[in-house]
Amino acid sequence: MKAADAIVQIMVKEGITDAFGIPGAGINPVYKYLEEAPIEHFCMRHEEACMHAADGYYRASHKISAALCTSGPGATNFVTGLYTAQIDSIPVLAITGQANSWQMKQDAFQCVDMESIAKTVCKKVFCVLEAEKIPEIMQEAFYLMRNGKPGPVLLDLPLDIQQTDIDFDIADYQPAAKETVTPEAAKIQQAMDMIQKANAPIIVMGGGVILSHAEKELIAFAEMLEIPVITTYMAKGGLPEEHPLNAGHAGIQVGQPIGNRYFLDSDVVIGIGNRFTDRHTGNLAVYREGRQFIHIDIEKGQIGKVFEPELGIVSDAKEALIALIAEAKARNVKPINSQRAADLPATRKELARKTDFDSKPMMPHRVFHEMNAAFDDATMFTAGCGITQIWSGQLQKINRARRYLPSGGAGTLGYEVPAAFGAKVADPAAHSVTVLGDFGFTFMGEEIAVAAAFKKPIIVIIVNNAYLGLIRQNQKGAYGFEYAVDMPYNQDGTMDYVKVAEGFGCVGERVFTPDELRGAIDRAKQSNKTYVIDAICKPEQLCDMGTALDNVKSFV
Repeated sequence: MKAADAIVQIMVKEGITDAFGIPGAGINPVYKYLEEAPIEHFCMRHEEACMHAADGYYRASHKISAALCTSGPGATNFVTGLYTAQIDSIPVLAITGQANSWQMKQDAFQCVDMESIAKTVCKKVFCVLEAEKIPEIMQEAFYLMRNGKPGPVLLDLPLDIQQTDIDFDIADYQPAAKETVTPEAAKIQQAMDMIQKANAPIIVMGGGVILSHAEKELIAFAEMLEIPVITTYMAKGGLPEEHPLNAGHAGIQVGQPIGNRYFLDSDVVIGIGNRFTDRHTGNLAVYREGRQFIHIDIEKGQIGKVFEPELGIVSDAKEALIALIAEAKARNVKPINSQRAADLPATRKELARKTDFDSKPMMPHRVFHEMNAAFDDATMFTAGCGITQIWSGQLQKINRARRYLPSGGAGTLGYEVPAAFGAKVADPAAHSVTVLGDFGFTFMGEEIAVAAAFKKPIIVIIVNNAYLGLIRQNQKGAYGFEYAVDMPYNQDGTMDYVKVAEGFGCVGERVFTPDELRGAIDRAKQSNKTYVIDAICKPEQLCDMGTALDNVKSFV
């Protein structure tokens, strides 16, 4: 059979049921066989959006999908999406077309060295030059996506290789087994020794806990020892908002007052499936002083990358938590600091940021207040970058894992809309909502047309402050100037996002008050159409942030 046929058959056997792509001359042999496969294909409007849609799809469902495009500029448009997925440990099968293999050193039309370009933003890139090796390459690709720290894999397929006849029978192909990474027993015992000696331990739940489906085990361990839990931005929703041990987020941007206080009061930190990245830690001297750290991660190279913990444990998050629970039971460990845990709910309520402002123009915080009230726990949310993303992380209430789907490590403008579409494909019964700024909407905003065309409605809420808000805040706060960041034309009628929505087959509304916003959200939920809500907000409002956990400044 043709190599292109084998590729599609292997995709099906590996469980792919959905693909996001744009056909082109460099990838058409694969599309020939994709047409008859039991894979639903969604034609996007930009190649980068193919990657973001496949990314959002996985975050919502934990199923791998494919992103496909042609060679040259189509392939290079994948790079931002690959990076966005890689930094957040999201597996996507990315497939790009390529010129004929014999043309690859000849500067042929739309021929670019994707292997060199993409190797730093993927788990691995395969430029396939021997067609008969496609089955083993595909098997390795799926193995890499599913094992260890997940991430995208790119297959770059020369045109002649796609059309080569190979000896292949799909019945002989077997997906590679997923390996389980378990912790060393001695290190689990050492971790329990440190926890038992602590006076004020705290757990940092990272995105690896969500990827491992280990939220229940983490909650059980925390409840057993009455240890407060901080969730990182990538783990938002892993613990219900009103759980007695939920200490919110810690950090210099997306952090919350409750999370920063409980972290700073801690003496032993148990980080599980997290990366200790800069927006979480802020100034490392403040973050580390007076604390011992236990770091559990499935990827050995992640431990010690930012700083060396007192104890590093290489393990899948779920396996480590199962072992910790068993060790705690064997020792009959009692709660560590019951009073500290008992005080948490009241302190959390006392320190909660205000969102119910009643001003005109609307405070951006009020947008999130209305969103929290309007959407149920099954609703999926995407967020990309900028001041709107920070407000979203600080203020949104999320009660379920895999419902808050942000671009975390990359902070990619343009991720929001296509990722919301991919999430809707993955879970069509749930509302899929993206919240973004007025400038951010112009990055991949055209993908609302895809949602309209395929009748997969999403809700787009624009926090329109007519500024590059976060860039302005950085310019003024760090450098003492303001330049090229004001966009009054986004509010004065020059730009009309309602007409943009209507032009792409969607519904749009512009709102100015909380009552109008509340009504628009209700109409959006009932409409069964892709709906764009342009919420006009106070232009110069800043967001709370700082450089260390102990100096986060409130600007309200």
